[in-house]
Amino acid sequence: MDKKILIVDDETHIRMLIEQTLEELEDEDVEFFTADNGQSALELIETEKPNLVFLDVMMPKMNGMEVCRKVKQELKIEDVYIIILTAKGQELDKQKGQEVGADVYMTKPFDPEVLLQKAKDVLGIDS
Repeated sequence: MDKKILIVDDETHIRMLIEQTLEELEDEDVEFFTADNGQSALELIETEKPNLVFLDVMMPKMNGMEVCRKVKQELKIEDVYIIILTAKGQELDKQKGQEVGADVYMTKPFDPEVLLQKAKDVLGIDS
């Protein structure tokens, strides 16, 4: 089965950084999708059904928390693993992330090794 990862961030360099971090997964038949705002992220989640989503919080059109809430609570898409990425590390944000159904909450700047390992774990890829 093909594995899919969606990378959502309104900053191009962060999307590229995450893609570069995960590029060795391309050998594992992982397909990558990117979006630069919450609205297109939601559309891609509905059409492509990615296994894993790296989701930025602060974005135009719809923020990451709202996207996560819609996916998990309204659309009830259970088999998508959402990792919220944010520059803010306040406890309040973490709590909000959990409330909307995020699986994991990571703060920027993130450790590329941790990001890659998390992706492998979620997709069931042996290191």
